[in-house]
Amino acid sequence: MTLESDVSDLWQRYDDDAVDAETATADDYDTLDAFLDALEAGEIRAAEKGSDGWQANEWVKRGILLNFGLRATETRSYGGVDYHDVLPLRGTADLGERGTRNTPDGTTIRRGAYLGSDCIMMSPSFVNVGAHVGDGTLVDSCDTVGSCAQIGENVKLGANTLIGGVLEPVEDAPVIVEDGVSLGAGCRVTSGFVVGENTVVGENTLLSPRIPVYDLVDEEVLYGHLPPERRAFTRMVESSIGDHDLFAGGAYKPAVVAMDIEADTRDATKREEALRE
Repeated sequence: MTLESDVSDLWQRYDDDAVDAETATADDYDTLDAFLDALEAGEIRAAEKGSDGWQANEWVKRGILLNFGLRATETRSYGGVDYHDVLPLRGTADLGERGTRNTPDGTTIRRGAYLGSDCIMMSPSFVNVGAHVGDGTLVDSCDTVGSCAQIGENVKLGANTLIGGVLEPVEDAPVIVEDGVSLGAGCRVTSGFVVGENTVVGENTLLSPRIPVYDLVDEEVLYGHLPPERRAFTRMVESSIGDHDLFAGGAYKPAVVAMDIEADTRDATKREEALRE
């Protein structure tokens, strides 16, 4: 038996209403704990990149859902404060030996989240269950990394950035931020959007499949992803609502514009990386 088959069998019993939080056995909880350990070790991931792009690992997302469905809410304690949740926070004893650092009083890593080597988590910030944060990545102050989100290596998440997740439906890939991406302060990435590697995104940019990306490099309009090696930022474009009499001056909606990365943009990004050494 493998961890995948154990989780799949447990899911089938759960889906058939044959097991719940009251009837789950010690062996069932051993499976759930082993599953969380594997997530934290980076041995399994909620999504992986293949020849056809990013695909969700459905059994992994089901394993996360099982940890909510088969566990009761308990009173727990952290930093002298009681809180109530089905999962404890992730242990951090392994982070220091891998060069990863998190500042006190506000960096929260939930059980089942992976942080690579040489990461930095500034307080306050939060990484949710199933998230995967690659080596050398900065999670800045007031950042949230949602459940199952996949963050690449050497990524910079600017302050007050929100990375959504996508836990359900299990067949949908979560938010993906590939290697070398730099997101400016206040960015929002939601609903399974994919940010291509080495892209630099301007502050306060909303990246969502519902907002068009005007790629001026390949001269096409895209939805749901930013190509690699782009500089992207928000601009306002005309909206059809502008035809309404209430909008005397016209109405506009947000769009994302993607261009080639200029040399000075790369230089500025490198200077920021130097500050993290």
